[in-house]
Amino acid sequence: MQLLLIHSDYIEYEVKKSTQVAEAIEDSMKCGRLEDALTVFIAVEKEDEVNPHEVVKKGVSEVEKVAEQVKTSNIMLYPYAHLSANLSSSKVAVQVLTAMEKELSERYFVKRAPFGWYKAFKISCKGHPLSELSRSISVQNKEGVSTVCSAEEKPEVVSEALKAESTAKSYWRILTPEGELHEIEDFDFKGYDNLRKFVDYEIAKKREVERAPPHVELMRRLEIADYEPGSDSGNMRFYPKGRLIKSLLENYVVDESIKVGAMEVETPLMYNMNHPTLKKYLDRFPARQYSIESDKRQLFLRFAACFGQFLINHDMTMSYKNLPLKMIELTRYSFRKEQRGELVGLRRLRAFTMPDMHTLCYDMEQAIAQFDEQYNMCIRILNQIGIEVKDFEVAIRFTRDFYEENKAFITNLARTVNKPVLVEMWDKRFFYFVLKFEFNFVDALAKASALSTVQIDVENAERYDIKFVDVAGAEKRPIILHCSPSGAIERCIYSLLEKEAMKAERGEVPMLPVWLSPTQVRILPVSEKHLEFAKQIADKLHCRVDIDDREDTVGKRIREAGREWVPYVVVIGDKELETGRINVTIREESQANRPKTMEMSPEELDSRIQAQTAGLPFRPIPLAKMLSLRPKFI
Repeated sequence: MQLLLIHSDYIEYEVKKSTQVAEAIEDSMKCGRLEDALTVFIAVEKEDEVNPHEVVKKGVSEVEKVAEQVKTSNIMLYPYAHLSANLSSSKVAVQVLTAMEKELSERYFVKRAPFGWYKAFKISCKGHPLSELSRSISVQNKEGVSTVCSAEEKPEVVSEALKAESTAKSYWRILTPEGELHEIEDFDFKGYDNLRKFVDYEIAKKREVERAPPHVELMRRLEIADYEPGSDSGNMRFYPKGRLIKSLLENYVVDESIKVGAMEVETPLMYNMNHPTLKKYLDRFPARQYSIESDKRQLFLRFAACFGQFLINHDMTMSYKNLPLKMIELTRYSFRKEQRGELVGLRRLRAFTMPDMHTLCYDMEQAIAQFDEQYNMCIRILNQIGIEVKDFEVAIRFTRDFYEENKAFITNLARTVNKPVLVEMWDKRFFYFVLKFEFNFVDALAKASALSTVQIDVENAERYDIKFVDVAGAEKRPIILHCSPSGAIERCIYSLLEKEAMKAERGEVPMLPVWLSPTQVRILPVSEKHLEFAKQIADKLHCRVDIDDREDTVGKRIREAGREWVPYVVVIGDKELETGRINVTIREESQANRPKTMEMSPEELDSRIQAQTAGLPFRPIPLAKMLSLRPKFI
């Protein structure tokens, strides 16, 4: 039996015509509607005829689990043959459906759409992470239930590192800027509420989300991104505004990496799973892989740029004079088959854009020095993106031996951010690194997500046979640093939206940084006679400016600009026409219901914006300049 479960605002249907296998129904079943319902589309299959009773039992159990998760007491059972090409007889199908209805009716309010009728239906899906689920019920499986994507899906590839991560013995401590290590239960978290949430999240390792965080509504309302029902879960569509924001962030992070000496490269998206070095590395990286088959070879989609860059390094001729040697790649895309319950909005995806930089170092001393430089570089990059030190929590992970040898250096990492940090220590090394840090953003639901990270890798130079010639002319293997200066680009957008949502909750005015705002200035002509002057003002501004020439009232258009978080709003009326000066509403200086306006010349506004965006990437406005010409994406 195949199930498609949709948590819906409402589901309604009306029968149109019977088929040859239609069940006899009373008038009460010819139409139906349920509000706030778990709609269960069901296809009963041929193999279910072996043991219909067991299929009903397992199907009911699965429906009850989901109903409890989404917290609804209303269930619509809807026969849907399109879920399977191997359908049971109509007799067994009706038997299973009516039995499920009877079982579930003891605990829920249940409606069942009739079997064998052509029906018109309308459904509104709630759109949270648990609102769309699929299940396959089998009488052969030991468990009887599995999440399905396709009939020929291969078993999930799970690395040995991922298995090790679940069993690794961790020692958790709080490290202060003074170098004191505190037991978690002995540390006073007063004044460190966010750190407390982060610690609870990390130690509990509860990654699933039970409801959609605020950024999901914002990413849709601001027309940044949305779920893509035509793809696999965790693969998003980005609208023009979202593509602009992504592009600016991508360019900025790569530019900053090039400034510190990184060489930009590009490597393939897929690799041979049985390549000797890649196969070993797969088992050392804690991630689930997408696997595909081509020309009778088993391939996997990359989850990082590591192996592509390492294969380049393997073929290079290097000396100690070339070190430290840095390579950067913007992996559009990296793929990790994250578990379905963890997928939500832009926070955790299966396809994402990751700036991935690797540094080959002469020895551990040089590696530690580079680690320190890149730690500070990550702070600068996130700050420019709009995520300050106060907005994230630091996790530092290391082996006990490395800590004992480098206590002062690790303490200085906490001193740099000037606040306590969470540390995780292992007695033995489970992974390829001996030291790693992450900057973690904690969202409105107290879920943490890693942004920037740097790791000291002591394995892969040998695994990939990467060598350089040292000062004495001998071959030597480098120490490798893995660095993502910002973390996934999509996750940066998620963090910005979550941060601003929490500001709005506190009564503050939310906005994106000016350099990332899709519209930086919006001009509102009061009437048609002011439109030409509005265009002249727009031509004097060297930024992303649009004109709201729609026929709505000025008040409505001002509110719309506020809902879009436009940083600067200019209203053009008779006074502006006469004086040539403009009144500008400045969002970052405004308070809720108390807008800050300032009179200035167009040139002064332009200078202000140029000062705020100096040295940062720029792209022109991604939509029509006149709002009357724009389509609505959502």
